[in-house]
Amino acid sequence: MAALVANEAGAVNGGQHAAVSAAAKGSTSQIEKSEDHDPSDEDQEEEEAALGNEKKKDAGKKKKKRKPKKRKGPTINGVTAQSSPPRVPVASLFAGGKYPTGEEIEYRNENAFRTASEEKRHLDRMNNEFLTDYRHGAEVHRQVRQWAQKNIKPGQTLTEIAEGIEDGVRALTGHQGLEEGDNIKGGMGFPTGLSLNHCAAHYTPNAGNKVVLQKDDVMKVDFGVHLNGRIVDSAFTMTFDPVYDNLLAAVKDATNAGVREAGIDVRMSDIGAAIQEAMESYEVEIGGKALPVKCVRNLNGHDIIQYSIHGSKSVPIVKGKDQTKMEEGETFAIETFGSTGNGYVRDDMETSHYAKKADAPNIPLRVSSARSLLNSISKNFGTLPFCRRYLDRLGHEKYLLGLNNLVSSGIVEAYPPLCDVKGSFTAQFEHTILLRPTMKEVISRGDDY
Repeated sequence: MAALVANEAGAVNGGQHAAVSAAAKGSTSQIEKSEDHDPSDEDQEEEEAALGNEKKKDAGKKKKKRKPKKRKGPTINGVTAQSSPPRVPVASLFAGGKYPTGEEIEYRNENAFRTASEEKRHLDRMNNEFLTDYRHGAEVHRQVRQWAQKNIKPGQTLTEIAEGIEDGVRALTGHQGLEEGDNIKGGMGFPTGLSLNHCAAHYTPNAGNKVVLQKDDVMKVDFGVHLNGRIVDSAFTMTFDPVYDNLLAAVKDATNAGVREAGIDVRMSDIGAAIQEAMESYEVEIGGKALPVKCVRNLNGHDIIQYSIHGSKSVPIVKGKDQTKMEEGETFAIETFGSTGNGYVRDDMETSHYAKKADAPNIPLRVSSARSLLNSISKNFGTLPFCRRYLDRLGHEKYLLGLNNLVSSGIVEAYPPLCDVKGSFTAQFEHTILLRPTMKEVISRGDDY
């Protein structure tokens, strides 16, 4: 449009300039005529005027030909840009599978040599497929969460919010998860957590849930994206009242402190100490009371392995004595939780999250519904976490007896909601980091957090 306006203005100015020139020529010819009239001069002027008119006509035609075509919409690499709600697969927006790199941070101290080491660079290049899957998933997470942050509003049901996020993830990964085995290739890394207020984690609405988001709620939004079992685990907190700003600032600062401290050969206890120091330097005023922000001491970050959201290592968020070290090639979720309550969570409310254990025992199941349900879980989720809504989506009915039998048999793990004392408020921020041979990559970093 701007280019079009500029062209039209040029045509007008060109016409005015021609008119002024013709007028000037006319005035000059009149003076010359009065001084020394020559009929041949008049003929020459008429020819020049006719020639000028033809040029103006041609110029007008050329300007019309240069009129730019209207574009149908913004594009990235020649492909339509992301829609709202997000439905364009991320793979179609990045030619050749070249996805954005996360925040790259060089190692410090005794590991500073890694950045320039040719041996470590060679190892890094060998991880190309691993990095592509992770960067693909991270870009899906960023695009979906940025849409969610703009569109989630008080008055929406938690079911509506969860399904909006999950529909976006499935569309952007290109895996709807309805065909057998499709969800194992890509899609949701784990169910969308929408934990409110004193509930810190592992809450997603089950079928029939009618909870509505309120203006004074503090909602943790925690969801995972995976490609080929490479899970990007990242979370943020949403509020609609500035009274909670300091609570969110404390937790975001603590998570960033953990990300900064983490690295190859770093002890878990040192990471926990850095997180606690950052978190507990804040306080928040709610209802006229100044409340300290406490670390939720029994919630931790964790390592992530392929197709398993929780590996064998934990990343504490308080100072402790754990001398376990992070190692090259590992992937970690650095997540912190702050609370205005006791800083300690317990199981509460109805369970929604489940996952088949990687080391599930091979035992006979006497309940027939448990056997058929286990077969479906293995084919559709493997060891990836799922929730009841996902079973509903696959067409399962009256499965609770079979599901409970799988839990009691030690084959499936149940993850009930984790809550602090009622009346308190909790917040969460989380990033996934890759400890590459040459540097640390905060794969889930975005402009938002």
